[in-house]
Amino acid sequence: MNPQEARILLVDDEPDILEFLGYSLRSEGFTVEVAKNGVEAVRIARKFLPHLILLDVMMPGMDGMETCEQLRAIPELNEVMIAFLTARAEDYSQVAGFDAGADDYIAKPIKPKVLISRIKALLKRVRPVGENADSLKIIRVGDLEIDQDRYLVIHSGEELHLPRKEFELLNLLAGRPGKVYTREEIYRSVWGDDVIVGDRTIDVHIRKLREKIGDEHIRTIKGVGYTFIS
Repeated sequence: MNPQEARILLVDDEPDILEFLGYSLRSEGFTVEVAKNGVEAVRIARKFLPHLILLDVMMPGMDGMETCEQLRAIPELNEVMIAFLTARAEDYSQVAGFDAGADDYIAKPIKPKVLISRIKALLKRVRPVGENADSLKIIRVGDLEIDQDRYLVIHSGEELHLPRKEFELLNLLAGRPGKVYTREEIYRSVWGDDVIVGDRTIDVHIRKLREKIGDEHIRTIKGVGYTFIS
């Protein structure tokens, strides 16, 4: 995606960061909106429909984790990429961020050129607007139906709107039942080579999927990875 086509929502409670990062992003040609808190971010995102949201974690009132969960609950924002911007680099914080539905985790401080590079890598994974639904397909495996066009999963007749990474992980595994995917294959296919994630990221997403579709579908192959059982 070209910078001129990309809309970015920047969310942080520190005015200096909003001004500095906003200037850097606009200088690269991105269309940028800013929000000073989580409530404002949700309101603006509904109208702005960004391709990417850069979201601070430590904000007063509604923090970044809760904001991310609320954003993920909005159907119109199913396609949006969400990356946390935070000074907290502890592993548990990364796990919580991915658990809330984030796509990436960027530690502050970060140099503008490095941030721009990370943003461009994330935007490569955004589905182009107007992509033909005929090029996509619906996967039906057992009691599951995966609609790739609508990012929708139907389990035993019940619609599930999964966070983006959970959906992509399930779509990968269910696309080839019985195939054992190594952790490296999953990282590369779902998160991409340009995104750095913690070692527990896959485990968190597998746990959340099992909570929603049952334990019987995804089997752990100890020391290797995971496979989908139809």
